[in-house]
This record gives sequence, C-alpha cells and structure tokens, in this order.
Amino acid sequence: MENQENKSTQDIILTHVAFGMTAGAIPVPLLDIAAVSAVQLNMIRQIAAHYNADFNSNLGKSLISAVLGSSIARAGASIVKAFPGIGTALGIGTQVVLSGASTYAVGKLFDSHFAGNGTLDSFNVEEMKQKFKELYEQGKKAAQDMYNESKDEDVYVKIEKLNKLRESGAITESEFEEAKKNLLSKIS
Repeated sequence: MENQENKSTQDIILTHVAFGMTAGAIPVPLLDIAAVSAVQLNMIRQIAAHYNADFNSNLGKSLISAVLGSSIARAGASIVKAFPGIGTALGIGTQVVLSGASTYAVGKLFDSHFAGNGTLDSFNVEEMKQKFKELYEQGKKAAQDMYNESKDEDVYVKIEKLNKLRESGAITESEFEEAKKNLLSKIS
C-alpha cells in the first residue's frame, strides 16, 4: 500500500478501514475475510513501523485471530453472499460494515499498545479482547458512517481501491478481475 511514513496512526487506521471495507465487498464468500485479514496485518505492520516496534507477520496473524475469536458474525455475513440476489446484496452490505468495524478496533488496539511501548510479545490477548469489544462498537459507527458516505461512490473509485488491494497482495489478480467484473456489471 502507499507510503505511510508521514501519516499519523489515525490516518493509517482510517485508510485501512476503507481498504477493509472494500475487501469486505468482495463478492466471493470467505475470500473477503482473507482479504480483510491481509489488510489488518498490513495496518499493524505500518502502525508498528510508526512506533519503531518490531513486527513479525506470523505473530501478528496469530494475535489478530486470537483477538477476533471465531468471528462467527463475519463468516455468516460472508457466507450469505453465496445466495444469489438478495443474499449477495445483504451479505456485502453487512460484511462491509463488519470488516470496517473490526479493522478499526484492531487498529485502535495495536495503536494504543505500541504507543505504550508495547511489543507483539507483550500483547495480552485476554486483556485486549475486552477492549476490542468496546472499540468494535465505536468501529461499527465509524464504518457505518463511512459506508453511508461511500454508497454513492463512483464504481471506478471502488475499482481503484480494489486495484490497491491487488497491488498490496491482499487479493490475487483473478480475485481482482472477478470483483471488478461484478462492479462493472452494476453500471451496464
């Protein structure tokens, strides 16, 4: 993703919330969750770099998974997309907001942790799970606000966001092409 050197952690978080919401709109069930996870991992990497904290991808993935738990709601919203028509529309709308909310909460957790000179090794998962729940509620409001603002966003802007996800490695070329085709079909 773009160079984050001169950005504040709030900018990093909000940028990744937008990317997470875009990834949540990927119409392929469960692929959206994988893309959101990649966005969140990239966000943590950038926040760690902002604080000059060491970062380990494998440990970062494990911590995200531990904090998010089973994410039944995310998986449910993702799987709903498999049903043609209303399932796809309902699943995408729900997954977009849930993806943004979880990205927001994860970003705020790690920002607070690194700001206090924490490291990935000192991250207390049980303590952070409770904080995550509180931040997730804040994130739902922030994501819903962003979603409402972007509903009328130009299809081509959404495709550009998907392209950034592809360039960052969060989604593959074929996943990008499938999502792009789906978006373009809405304007034909």
